Amino acid sequence: MNLRDIHELYCIVPISNVASIMRDGILSHNEAHRVHHRSIAEQGVQERRQNKKIPGTNKRLHDYANLYFDAHNPMLSARRDMNDTICVLRIKSDVLSLEGVIVTDQNASRDCWFKSVSEGLPLLKHSEIFAAFWINREDSREEYRMKGIKCAEVLVPKCVNCSYIFGAYVANTTALNNFRQVSTLLVKIKESIFF
Repeated sequence: MNLRDIHELYCIVPISNVASIMRDGILSHNEAHRVHHRSIAEQGVQERRQNKKIPGTNKRLHDYANLYFDAHNPMLSARRDMNDTICVLRIKSDVLSLEGVIVTDQNASRDCWFKSVSEGLPLLKHSEIFAAFWINREDSREEYRMKGIKCAEVLVPKCVNCSYIFGAYVANTTALNNFRQVSTLLVKIKESIFF
C-alpha cells in the first residue's frame, strides 16, 4: 500500500466517550486512565498488549493510541451486539505523517511487526487489509491470518489530537440519535461497515 491508498483511518469507540474524545483526543490506553470512559476492549487482548514493547523505542504498546486501516474488521464484528451504542470515528490520514507513528501488519496483540510508516506501509497488501471477508471455512490457518491482517493498526504516540477527527459512522437510527445527543460532529449511518 501507499499513502494514496489511505483516505481515512478509524477508531471504534462507545458513543458515550465521544464528548471526552472531542475534548481530549483519542488517548492511549495508559493516558485514558486519567479520564472517565467506557471500554469495549476485550480483557484478554488487553492483557497481551499490556507489556508488549515497541522495538526501537522505550515505549510499550499501551503508550500508543490505536487506529485501524479498515473499520469493517473482526473487532467491529465482535461488538455487533453494541451497534446501538458504538460508533466508528473517522480520522484524517494526515495522522500518518506525525512523528513516531508506527504501523503493524496485523492486530498488535499478536506476533506482528512494528515499523515506521515509510517502511511498513509498502509491505501491507491493500487487497488483504480491505478484503470484504476474512472467514475461510476450508483453511483455519488462513482464516486466523486474515483475521489478524484485517485488524492491522496505526499506532500514534500518546494521543490522536481531536483536530484529526472529522466525522463518524453509526450502524442505525438508534445509534445516530444517541450520537447526536453527545456531539455535533458530522455523523452518518453506514450500515455496510457494521455487522
